[in-house]
Amino acid sequence: MNIPQSTRVAIIGAGPSGLLLGQLLHRAGIDNVIIERQTGEYVLGRIRAGVIEQTTADALERAGVATRMHREGLLHDGYELCIDGQRHRIDLARLTGGKHVTVYGQTEITRDLMEARATEGLPTVYEAQGVSIHDFGSAHPEVRFTKDGVQHTLACDFIAGCDGFHGVCRASVPAGAHRTFEKIYPFGWLGVLADVPPVSDELIYVKSPRGFALCSMRSHTRSRYYLQCSLDNKVEQWSDEEFWAELRRRLDPAAAESLVTGASIEKSIAPLRSFVTEPMRFGRLFLAGDAAHIVPPTGAKGLNLAASDVSYLAEALDAWYNTHSEEGLARYSERALARIWKAERFSWWFTSLMHNFPENAGFGQKMQEAELDYLLHSEPAQATMAENYVGLPM
Repeated sequence: MNIPQSTRVAIIGAGPSGLLLGQLLHRAGIDNVIIERQTGEYVLGRIRAGVIEQTTADALERAGVATRMHREGLLHDGYELCIDGQRHRIDLARLTGGKHVTVYGQTEITRDLMEARATEGLPTVYEAQGVSIHDFGSAHPEVRFTKDGVQHTLACDFIAGCDGFHGVCRASVPAGAHRTFEKIYPFGWLGVLADVPPVSDELIYVKSPRGFALCSMRSHTRSRYYLQCSLDNKVEQWSDEEFWAELRRRLDPAAAESLVTGASIEKSIAPLRSFVTEPMRFGRLFLAGDAAHIVPPTGAKGLNLAASDVSYLAEALDAWYNTHSEEGLARYSERALARIWKAERFSWWFTSLMHNFPENAGFGQKMQEAELDYLLHSEPAQATMAENYVGLPM
C-alpha cells in the first residue's frame, strides 16, 4: 500500500465515526486518509449498539452505504418498558407523528463503510503504531506514525479525532484548553450475544427488584441481552446457564416462558459513564464521537451522537473548501455540544429511571417510583420520552 504524504483531512480512528466522516468527505470531493492503530478485523470484532435514529440513517444515505441497512435492518415503531413484571408499550410512531428507529448492528455499519472505502480505493492505514499529532494550532498540522517499521509523516489541513475515549487526539490537547464533565455509575452491564431468536419483536427495557435488564436484537435470529451487575463482577463468574437463569428472574412471566437460550458467542461487562469534553475544536483539530463524549447505553445514543458529530463536521469542511466559509468550522463545537448535552440528559434520566442504585433507599426510591408512575400514566411524558428516543433534530 502506498501511504500518501499529504491529504486535506487526516482522520484518526477507523471506527464508525471515522469511516462515516471519510465517506461523507469523499462524496463531497475532499480527499482524506484514515489512520487506525488496530487491525481491521479487531475493529469489526467490537460488539456495540444497534438502535439507529433517522438522522443517522440519513447520514448513511448521504454516505452511499445504506442499501444493506434498508434490506436487513428492522424498523421499530415502539418498545416496551417492563416494570415489576408488567409490560407497558411506548408507541414511538403514534407519539412522534410516524417516526421510528432502525435496529441494525454497529458492526454491520462498520462493515458497510469499510467495504465502500475499499471499493473506492480510499487510503486507510491499519496497524499504525506510535500515532502522534502535531502543530494543530497552526495552518499546517501533521500526523506521525510508524507502519511496518517505517516512519511516516502525513501533512494535512485538518485533523479529525475519531479515535475514542482513550485515543491520542484528546490526550494531545494542552492542559487547561478544555474542560471535562463526568459521572461514573455504580454498576455495569453484563452483555451476551447469542444466535437465538429474540424474545420479542421489540426491545424490552426491564426494571425489576433484582436490577435492570434489556432484551434487544441484531436480527430475527441473533439476540443481544444485558443484565445490570456489580462493578466487581467478572465475566468468568457468569456461565451461560447462570446468565439465562438470572435474565428469566427479571423478566415478566410471559417473556420468561418464551425466552430461547443458547450458547453465547460474545460475553462482556461494560461500566457505565457519562462524559463530555468542551470545546470540541482546538485550532485545526476537531474531536468527534467517543473522543469527545460518552453516554450510558440505556438511551442508545452513542453511535447516533457520533454520526451527528461527523455530519456537522463534514458539512463545515465542505463549506470551507467549496465556498471558503469558516462559519461552519467556527460553530462546529457549539452545534455538536447542543445536541450532545440533550442526549446526555436523556441517557442520564433513562438510566436513573430504570436501574437499581445502592443509595436509592427511602426517599430516592420513592422518587423513582413516582417518576415511573407519572411516565406510565401521562401521554405527554411518554411523548417526551419517545421524541428523545427516536432522536432530536439536528
